[in-house]
Amino acid sequence: MDGNVHTYKTQLVAKGFSQTPGVDYDETFSPVAKIKSIRVMLAIAAFHDYEIWQMDVKTAFLNGKLAEDVYMSHPKGFDSAEYPNRMCKLDKFIYGLKQAPRRWNLCFDEKVKEFGFSRSEDESCVYVKASGSIEVKSWLGKCFAMKDLGEAAYILGIRILRDRSKRLIGLSHSTYLDKVLNRFNMQNSKKEELPIQSNARLSSIMYAMTCTRPDVAFALSMVSGYQGNPGKAHWTAVNNILKYLRRTKDWVLTLGGSDDLRVLGYSDASFQTDRDNFRSQSGWVFTLNGGAISWKSSKQETVADSTCESEHIAASEAAEEAIWLKNFIGDLGVVPAIKEPIEIFCDIESAVALAKEPRDHGRSRHIDRKYHFIRHRIEEGLLVAKRVSSDENPADPLTKGLGRVKHLQHARRIGLKDDISFSS
Repeated sequence: MDGNVHTYKTQLVAKGFSQTPGVDYDETFSPVAKIKSIRVMLAIAAFHDYEIWQMDVKTAFLNGKLAEDVYMSHPKGFDSAEYPNRMCKLDKFIYGLKQAPRRWNLCFDEKVKEFGFSRSEDESCVYVKASGSIEVKSWLGKCFAMKDLGEAAYILGIRILRDRSKRLIGLSHSTYLDKVLNRFNMQNSKKEELPIQSNARLSSIMYAMTCTRPDVAFALSMVSGYQGNPGKAHWTAVNNILKYLRRTKDWVLTLGGSDDLRVLGYSDASFQTDRDNFRSQSGWVFTLNGGAISWKSSKQETVADSTCESEHIAASEAAEEAIWLKNFIGDLGVVPAIKEPIEIFCDIESAVALAKEPRDHGRSRHIDRKYHFIRHRIEEGLLVAKRVSSDENPADPLTKGLGRVKHLQHARRIGLKDDISFSS
């Protein structure tokens, strides 16, 4: 929900850490929805003005089928004076058991498929079925004890804002950022204009960046490599980011306002950014319906010996994400443009040329074959590489620190806005 306490519950939890593999549990994997998948679907919902409803399964784990023999000691206060050495044999899963999440997922998967849903091959927590009624809610209510939460307002601590008249959806992390600032006694700190200065070596913050704040991705990437042995400069950089987030905590990742529902990709690289090992920095971002749906800023795995090579590596990394987006969105069946090649924009002409065709010369013939992934996908007609100027490339701040004006311009290009009023 919104991160605040709404109800208090008494919960019986098993000591799963004492379980023995092969004896009282076997498989434990349970899929978790990717936050970028949620952003994709919200962008589509904003464009088509779809309903977004939220429901909760009460005591979800009790629905899983327990196959193993699992015993548990009595909770304090429930010991029997007549049978002091007896244990509880569980009939159903409870929280704490290692296999409980997996069995609940299998149970849910079975029930929704009975109702005609199909599971996405590229996102195990997304199910698709064309329906214009509330029968889904009724069906789930028959299968499980459900709580209807109404129109979605919060998801994973992220506030969902909506203006249906403008077909806009906004994702806000202001409540979460307030708590982070309070935790580090930064709520009254000076407000910074930038997450990282253009001449700084380092910088940093995590959950907010992953969900709604791509503008601090580069800063986080730079400072995270020093978590094991941080110095004073690194702490200063972290504080600088907290101050920046305080200034911009009301920014909203806005999805909507576009006339065309089409995925656009942008990639960039900063040559040999890391002065310790001379590795370059990759950055890419994909937008849909006017807002960012997926992004990354990371150090490249290998040392590039030219700007062209570093840009080619970044573009190839972006191409991998583009293929996943193409497959996942294609499964949803509501974005016709996804059948067309996805455009990936790069701001270096030589890198665009290298992605399109095998130019064999001394500066590129040594490049690892895996980084030619983008070229093969272009040949298959799945992607298109195009050039864009640095001033119009929103992936630019994912690879380097910029001045205030350019940083703000790029933030606006990927949907980060503070000047739009949403009707809750």
